[in-house]
Amino acid sequence: MKQPRNPAAQAELGLEPAESGRLLSWDPEHWPLAPGWKPVVDAFLASAAGERLGAFVEERLAAGATIYPPRPFRALELTPLHSVRAVILGQDPYHGPGQAEGLAFSVRPGVKLPPSLRNIFKELHCGPQEPSPMHGSLVEWAQRGILLLNTSLTVEDGAPGSHAKKGWEVLTDALLAEVAAKASPCVYMLWGAHAQAKAGLIEEAARLHGREALVLQSNHPSPLSARRPPVPFLGCGHFAAAREWLAARGHPGVF
Repeated sequence: MKQPRNPAAQAELGLEPAESGRLLSWDPEHWPLAPGWKPVVDAFLASAAGERLGAFVEERLAAGATIYPPRPFRALELTPLHSVRAVILGQDPYHGPGQAEGLAFSVRPGVKLPPSLRNIFKELHCGPQEPSPMHGSLVEWAQRGILLLNTSLTVEDGAPGSHAKKGWEVLTDALLAEVAAKASPCVYMLWGAHAQAKAGLIEEAARLHGREALVLQSNHPSPLSARRPPVPFLGCGHFAAAREWLAARGHPGVF
């Protein structure tokens, strides 16, 4: 896969995160969405879980918490449902200043590559050597049909997991089920126990709706687990397998 390039061109399209680098207010009804996502998002926001999440985020903002990213729905903004050909599932956004841009594992241009993302690039490039990426923004991946979805879409500064189990998982489970029901063929890359817990949901929805799904599982790309058994991330061959599987179904060039 070609690496993201020319971030200035993305800014001209209005796709760059807010200059503040943090969430300024809870206003999800007005956050941009690509075609296909609005029914799922609206149903969640109208639910008890959505209302509880909104109240929690508003309370934390009022208390002065710094929350990332500035655009929590960025993955849903850049990748329309009908174009999804792969899903890479993360846990929650990066929790350092200026890092998160609303896409799983992606960091804003100019930010040092986090170790997990560095290992992702290593696995992507295993085999014929390619130039090292100039930056870690995965915006072009999202535009190519790769849904880079975290299971929790916000986090507080310096506090990983701080917005877990506050309601985001209800939405992201619904989004995964919607993708599995409507996107075909589609590859799902589940790295680590947290992501692998979604395999059953994905496989059941795909089976019920007769969709083609390739579910790939390995350890997380973090240096703590990337080389460990049972399925080391480095050397797992997920990108090569995805390329071959999608190309055989008429979708080359996704990875």
